[in-house]
Amino acid sequence: MKLTDMKLTDIEGHMTKTIEATQRNFNTIRTGRANAQLLDRVMVECYGQEMPIKGVANISTPDATTILIQPYDKGNMGAIEKAITLSDLGLTPNNDGSNIRLNIPALTAERRKELVKQVGKLAEEGRVGIRNIRRDAIDTVRKQEKKHDLSEDESRDMQEQIQKLTDKYNKEIDKILAAKEKDIKTI
Repeated sequence: MKLTDMKLTDIEGHMTKTIEATQRNFNTIRTGRANAQLLDRVMVECYGQEMPIKGVANISTPDATTILIQPYDKGNMGAIEKAITLSDLGLTPNNDGSNIRLNIPALTAERRKELVKQVGKLAEEGRVGIRNIRRDAIDTVRKQEKKHDLSEDESRDMQEQIQKLTDKYNKEIDKILAAKEKDIKTI
């Protein structure tokens, strides 16, 4: 990879994608309120294949404690119920014949602590992703310096800029972590 190939904007783009992935992971952690994104990881076995629940049903939140699932094909009701029951959400589906309702119970203090730990682990995975991007970029800069494609000063400048980006995106992860922890702890 030459210097022209590896631009700071590319590195920043990769780090932004890591932030977005971390945010998506955070959205799948339930708080005390209903959120359709809780079901993003639930896969339903229908039509001979695994499909995301969003692909087989309309998902909405009519109120703060209920998720309403309206299957496009009523024949998939059983498969949707089974997928939700087998998921790690800990929610019990209620089938009324045409819709499935998920009642989101209030979180206990103990469950809130578990969720905060889980969110912390997801944040750390995001930070590791950012550090891996930094490591790869700095390795590339050092290789270019050894090949004499970059001077020592240019290499040092690039490494400093890469570190500044790393610090910026780690702070971004800390911000979204703090917001999610506050959301979880709010009763």
